[in-house]
Amino acid sequence: MKCPFCGYSESKVVDSRPAEEGATIRRRRECLSCQKRFTTYEIMERLPLIVVKKDGSRQTFDKQKLVNGMLRACEKRPVPLAELTNVADQIEQDLQNSLEREIKTTDIGEMIMTGLKSLDEVAYVRFASVYRQFRDINSFMDELNRLLIEE
Repeated sequence: MKCPFCGYSESKVVDSRPAEEGATIRRRRECLSCQKRFTTYEIMERLPLIVVKKDGSRQTFDKQKLVNGMLRACEKRPVPLAELTNVADQIEQDLQNSLEREIKTTDIGEMIMTGLKSLDEVAYVRFASVYRQFRDINSFMDELNRLLIEE
């Protein structure tokens, strides 16, 4: 880290603490040449995630879209928004931890269904009915039977 006053490249860390709710680290540094102090901030670098849609188009990942989709499935259900946000946070974290930078919407949909299944089975079935595009009552019943068998 170069000193902003003299340009010397060596400094020592005097104080270090989290900032911005833990998203960054604030460091007070002292130049080893001129002894002046300055502050630096470290932030975690996040690589952009690209979502590949069914038609082949690409767009950047938006966690809010996950939450909105789950909210529609949970409409008039006793599922707190905080729990939906936690599911969306976990999905985003899993995607960031994967080595893939391009994720298919089908993979994201499966992750959402797994999260909804543990929160509310009715919301899970609602989301699955739209996501899996059930054509008739038989495909809907197949999903319900699969859900009952897994319990």
